[in-house]
Amino acid sequence: MLLEITYKIIAFTIRIILRLNGGFHIINVENIPKEGGVILAPNHISYLDPPVVGSAVPRKANFMAKKGLFDIPVLGKIIRGAAYPVDRDKPNPSTIKETVKRLKKGEPVVMFPEGQRNITGELMESKRGISMVVAMSRVPVVPVFIAGSDKALPANAKWLKRAKISVVFGKPIYYNPQSLDGENKRRQDLHEEFGSKIMAAIQKMKNEYEDNSS
Repeated sequence: MLLEITYKIIAFTIRIILRLNGGFHIINVENIPKEGGVILAPNHISYLDPPVVGSAVPRKANFMAKKGLFDIPVLGKIIRGAAYPVDRDKPNPSTIKETVKRLKKGEPVVMFPEGQRNITGELMESKRGISMVVAMSRVPVVPVFIAGSDKALPANAKWLKRAKISVVFGKPIYYNPQSLDGENKRRQDLHEEFGSKIMAAIQKMKNEYEDNSS
């Protein structure tokens, strides 16, 4: 209960800071299931993205975080309530198991399909990890498009710059163990196909957002 209250206070504080810093718009949040496990899959353009998404989601979300962050005084204690460690230098199957465990417990988990921050702004291909987790947990994936976080916290910036940030939530996508074209395919091919479907949904949201903003 204390962790839940602390999480909500931090999320509320982040929303206030972002609104005062240029504007914070949360769009189609009703697309997030109100209960049950769900993966939130955003594009990744800034180190600011995790707190941006976490503050926009009405439910307490879980995050993967670099192992070393948990050793930093104060920060380690703050993120421990909403994150679990991952060693990016030596990926461990236990990380996937922990993710699946949390999803099956009915918790939301934020996973960046691209696997890393993309400073070009153009979407990259999805890594296989997210599709593997979906195949094991069978939870829906809500694609998420983030705009403006790269302007609020550009690469190498030490502090926030004034910018409007928007977070758009798409319709849930469900994993189908059968190929989209009806053919029998290897599990790896199915994972790649589903990852492409997630990225296509984010790309569509990006195009629509940019069209409406122009």
